[in-house]
Amino acid sequence: MILLLATFLAAPVAQARTLSVRVTDANGKPARDVVVTLRPQGRPSPAPHALTGYSIDQKNTQFHPFISVVPVGATVSFPNFDPFKHHVYSFSPAKPFQLKLFAKDQTRSVTFDRAGIVAVGCNIHDSMSAFIYVTDTALTARTHIDGRASFPDVQSAPYTITLWHPYLSAPGNSVIRRVAAGTSDESENVVVRLRPAPMHNMSAY
Repeated sequence: MILLLATFLAAPVAQARTLSVRVTDANGKPARDVVVTLRPQGRPSPAPHALTGYSIDQKNTQFHPFISVVPVGATVSFPNFDPFKHHVYSFSPAKPFQLKLFAKDQTRSVTFDRAGIVAVGCNIHDSMSAFIYVTDTALTARTHIDGRASFPDVQSAPYTITLWHPYLSAPGNSVIRRVAAGTSDESENVVVRLRPAPMHNMSAY
């Protein structure tokens, strides 16, 4: 089970606040790599920042990181650090692609031009898997090792919070909650089920 604790802290700027989302399991252990997206109700979401330097490494027959968050339009490199070849691919509707056999110290890149979730695998090593969350809003973050994701300077207005993880037991592997406007300290608690990770992916956790 995962417990989502969203705490609103009064920000020094008028009509703004910081939304801090903390995700833990039933025992209070922080849950990392949970993707949290915040969307204002009745207003457009802010466009994501155009950043560079996104990379998913192939090392020890695994993808690192297991979950990535990138903005629409980002180019992600796939360097191979293993002493053998990989064939990286995805059949996901958001971005199907094939990076055919490439060897150690070689790199291939893919540009993700559509929002959505992209499941990545290796056509040679079935144990390798990763997920890329391509977002169309700047208000998307991944929880850190302490189970927290923060959104500074959030306007005092109603928002929808979406929680996503590939092992979350819910339709679309996501949970959605609506949060009312407020400027004082508040909390929002959500409990969801998280499936155990497959044994070949345990190294990611």
